[in-house]
Amino acid sequence: MVEVMVLRVFTDVAGAYGNHLGLVLDGGQVAEADRTTLAAKLGFSATVYVDDLATGELRIHTPGGELPFAGHPVVGTAWAIARETGALPATVLPPAGPVPVRQQDGSIWITASLAGTPPWWHERLATAAQVGDLAGPLDPGQDMTQLWAWEDETTGHVRARVFAGRLGITEDEACGSASMRLSAALGRPLTVRHGAGSVIHVRPGVRPGTADVGGRVVRDEVRHL
Repeated sequence: MVEVMVLRVFTDVAGAYGNHLGLVLDGGQVAEADRTTLAAKLGFSATVYVDDLATGELRIHTPGGELPFAGHPVVGTAWAIARETGALPATVLPPAGPVPVRQQDGSIWITASLAGTPPWWHERLATAAQVGDLAGPLDPGQDMTQLWAWEDETTGHVRARVFAGRLGITEDEACGSASMRLSAALGRPLTVRHGAGSVIHVRPGVRPGTADVGGRVVRDEVRHL
């Protein structure tokens, strides 16, 4: 039986919304060949297997396969390791490479290379209301797409939705990696109101080709599968 901690990552300040994450702290419980199958069974946009708690080595699986890096899985895993061990890890180790971790203003922040993020396409809509009214992507071919609009361009507030059928995800409630790429492309910090009401903070990294992403995390339950 596999123990899965269920988190929500990128909640609002009240702890509502957020992107569900399945987290197996003892990744050795699940064979390599079974990891995507379990991720699909859980039905979340991502499930993380921690293969070494001491070093933060982890693997990320969507219902459609494995990713080298993704924002909400890495943020959520860093938070969970801190909860489990009593200390926030300095770094975690997804397949894309070491990711520095820090805590600031109640949020977990990470810095990562954009080279390891999925190849998101961004399309800007005219108004935030148009983004909110979407029933799906504008076109079925938009299977790795973040659709966005300014809520307040002066303050850097964005409304966004992500559709990722290529990864087996109809809609991703709060996509950190797509928001990182958007922040880097626009060259400015952003607060992204994502999905139904999740909140993602992003900013271009100090080093070229990197970006920072941060947000709040809550634990919902533990499942045994």
